[in-house]
Amino acid sequence: MNKKQFKQKFKLTLAAMAVSTLLAVPLGVQASSNNTGSIYGEAETGISITYKSKATGAKRTVVVGKDGRFNFKDVPPGRYVVTTSDGKTREIIVKIGTGSAVDFMDSQENVVRVVGTRVSSIDMSSSESTMVFTDEQISLLPVARNLVDVAMLTPGTVQGDDDFGNLPSFGGASVAENGYYIDGFDVTNIRTFLNYANLPFDAISQTQVKSGGYGAEFGRSLGGVTNIVTKSGSNEWEVSAAVYYTPDSLRADRKDVVDKGSINGAFSVYDSDDYNSRLAYNVSIGGPIIQDELFIFANIEGRKNTNDWYYTSTSTHQEITSPNALIKLDWFVTDNHQLSMTYIQNKTDEEKTDYKNPVGEINTGIHGEEIASYTEENGGDIKIINYIGHLTDDFSVKVMYGELSNKEDNENPRVFPGGECPLAWDTSGDLTWTDRVYIGCWNQSNDFITDPNFRSDGDERTALKFDFDWTIGDHTIRFGYDSQEFISYSPGVTYSGERYYRYISGNDANGGVVNGVDVGVGTLTVRERTYATQSGNFKVDNTAFYIEDSWMFNDDLMLYLGIRNETFTNYAANNEVFVEADDLIAPRLGFSWDLMGDGTQKLFASVGRYFIPIASNTNIRATRTETYTQKYFYTDGFDVATGEPIGLGAQFGSEIIDIQVPDPRVIAVSDLEPMHQDELIIGYQRELGENWTGGAKLIYKTVRDGMDDFCAHDGFYNWAQDNGFTNFYPGTMSGCLIVNPGKDLSLFIDLEHDGNLTHVTVPNEYFQLPEYKRTYKGLEFTAERTFNDDFFVNVSYLLSYSKGNVEGYVNSTLGQEDAGATQDFDHYRYQEGSDGYLPNDRRHQFKAYGAYKLTDEVTLTGRISASSGSPTSCNGYIPLEGLIGEPGTEHAGDTSFDYANFQRYSASSFYCKDENGVSQLSKRGAYGETDWLYTLDMGINYRPEAVEGLTLQVDVFNPFNFDTVTEVNQQKDLARDNNEVNPNFLSPTGFQAPRRVDFTIRYQFF
Repeated sequence: MNKKQFKQKFKLTLAAMAVSTLLAVPLGVQASSNNTGSIYGEAETGISITYKSKATGAKRTVVVGKDGRFNFKDVPPGRYVVTTSDGKTREIIVKIGTGSAVDFMDSQENVVRVVGTRVSSIDMSSSESTMVFTDEQISLLPVARNLVDVAMLTPGTVQGDDDFGNLPSFGGASVAENGYYIDGFDVTNIRTFLNYANLPFDAISQTQVKSGGYGAEFGRSLGGVTNIVTKSGSNEWEVSAAVYYTPDSLRADRKDVVDKGSINGAFSVYDSDDYNSRLAYNVSIGGPIIQDELFIFANIEGRKNTNDWYYTSTSTHQEITSPNALIKLDWFVTDNHQLSMTYIQNKTDEEKTDYKNPVGEINTGIHGEEIASYTEENGGDIKIINYIGHLTDDFSVKVMYGELSNKEDNENPRVFPGGECPLAWDTSGDLTWTDRVYIGCWNQSNDFITDPNFRSDGDERTALKFDFDWTIGDHTIRFGYDSQEFISYSPGVTYSGERYYRYISGNDANGGVVNGVDVGVGTLTVRERTYATQSGNFKVDNTAFYIEDSWMFNDDLMLYLGIRNETFTNYAANNEVFVEADDLIAPRLGFSWDLMGDGTQKLFASVGRYFIPIASNTNIRATRTETYTQKYFYTDGFDVATGEPIGLGAQFGSEIIDIQVPDPRVIAVSDLEPMHQDELIIGYQRELGENWTGGAKLIYKTVRDGMDDFCAHDGFYNWAQDNGFTNFYPGTMSGCLIVNPGKDLSLFIDLEHDGNLTHVTVPNEYFQLPEYKRTYKGLEFTAERTFNDDFFVNVSYLLSYSKGNVEGYVNSTLGQEDAGATQDFDHYRYQEGSDGYLPNDRRHQFKAYGAYKLTDEVTLTGRISASSGSPTSCNGYIPLEGLIGEPGTEHAGDTSFDYANFQRYSASSFYCKDENGVSQLSKRGAYGETDWLYTLDMGINYRPEAVEGLTLQVDVFNPFNFDTVTEVNQQKDLARDNNEVNPNFLSPTGFQAPRRVDFTIRYQFF
């Protein structure tokens, strides 16, 4: 056996020992945190047990108690040798957030019977639904180098809507309800919950994915938790390098879709000419600064990503060359005290150039005249400090402090040339919106002007967390506190030139009707809009206490009891509190029962409550001054050089004048309950032979006290009139309120229009809002074969139902990402027809991935999935009849009342016009489902024996170039003021990602 074969055999042997011990020992008490694991087991009473890290030499010793059990808590992930004072030895792998079991009561010596790249085992010590993936496994499989693709390996996880980027949905929750952690630090961006801080992918050691049932230490999410631990240095210096390349030349073209309403043959989806090439290269180095005591690991990742995007009349070229990096120090001060410090730079500088096509030319696939060149800066720095102290054998403490900064800004410059010119489009004659013609001198890269005197758009977070662990007999008690301050900095914006003009003609398509007025076919009009928001800082403070007890009721049964107490506080732009929710009690219960007493069969269950904070986007949307106006005028024409109207005539039809100067006291109901979810999971796992394990799980989740904004005012007016407050004017109220739909509204309002606020409770019967409803039911089956006899495989099938009247913190149908402020409950008419199966409902899901070792040098890998389609609905305009302020009635045109307010809304309800132009109530999912989605990814891994340390890998994603439609246009009504049906209704808007090929070269120098 050569050195290369010995090293490979050694790694597999360690994994095998971990599996065999986990499957063979009785249940023991354990506790593990969000960035450590534990080692537990049984041995003879009174002997000493010592673990020692094979990487760092770190060790600890405990004495076996009277019950014959031992437990090492807060053990850093890695490989360990565990020995007894009477000479027995075992080797074990510790994984993040899980317990690794060792048995010294049997007579069997160190015998290997199973091997695996991901230790597949029945973890008797936990009732959580979790999976852990090592960097070795992820680097082997055909998985894209990002956290979401790793999370997508877990059962019950579906790909979210493309409008929100690359994000997963867990258990029916929206993509904006997940949590993300790095080295114990919460890096979820709670402005919208739609992104998270990133890091060099090759710096990740282990990734834990929690899909449900997680303990009281975790909160602030309703979906899943993706929790990673970064790599550390060891006692041996190691240097490695890698190159990853995805050439555009081997990427299949995306599909285009012709706009059926265009008179010029424009595309509604135009992606075929886009260019995308990615190159990443990184170097890692790790080793001892002081042997057995102080270690360093560093990774720097360079990039050269090139993109070209072509639109109807403009295009953009982008290059990313800025590097990312991670540095980590681990200091084992003594055997009982450890300090680690992680620094991550994840800043991305996107060098962009925007172009416009020659006049009259569309969908050219080439760059035209340059109109702007700038740098868009995203990301920032992350700093994390972790301390672990084992004060006694039975009591330990952990402290974590973290800082994060994130920037999202166009830095160079904020205002392009042309910023003084109004935004203007010509859609006169028979031109549709797709065929619109650019006019004037405004810069199409700068349709919104950002406040040049305010700091960059971005977010900052600081967090402090304490965890304590205390073993008392059969009880392992953990308790702790964590505090987070999150500040969003949002500069104000206005339209370019502070005006937006759209020129519209009465034509055959609209029947000569513009803004509800019959202006006549051929008559030219202009819609004028203004929009301005105030700059500001918006803060969120979240704190939590928790305590939990893992109780070994007997040798085979572990009972878990936990409780979490949360507080969420949101501040307005003037730093006044507008929402404070405290004493939010979230109980967690569970058990894990070793049915046969030998680790071969497990029955487990968990039940718990989970709260999610209010996003800082709600602070921004609800508490800063915002002005919006819309007016229509007759006009003789327009100046093609400036975009300004010529011969501006009389104003006609309704107008909108909406000026919001919110008072923090009137933004949210006074008894607001943050949204939370109750969850029940019951599962069973067992061995299915020497190398196989299988399981089944029942899952039920339901949202309680759902939260969203409500923007209707007629109900308040009617209530005031009924109660004698005839001076009440709804214009004194906030434009929208944060409420728990379905409940009476308790809030401060100005009853006499005199500036004095009075606390009142208005019954929900005046608003007719239904309760917020979302439930998820799932039946999951899994089977896994460990890596023995040259192959491993993981297979899962899930039957699930996600049903209700609202998706959650986003609205995928509309592509709306305002967490906690979607349009779903703005008026009760948006809720009519909303009950049904939700956008993340994928009734059937099948997943499988694995690897087959063809020879000692060549390994074949694969990943397949099949999932049923998502529901399809129609979107149209809510009927406005019966709302206060109809034309010709009192309060006509006043946006403080519902008619004028909701007249400006887009087609976003389940009311759709029939063939006669009559609005009819439809129902969510009335138009069936999208097609089944099938994916296949394949890879080959080559490790030549002649070049030790070298790995060559090719991964082909979607090799047969399946092009299934993943999304369709669900807008049926084309416009409010005419009866025309959208010709693109049910046309494709998204397709399965086309074929691409990834090349990888890795080399381990030593």
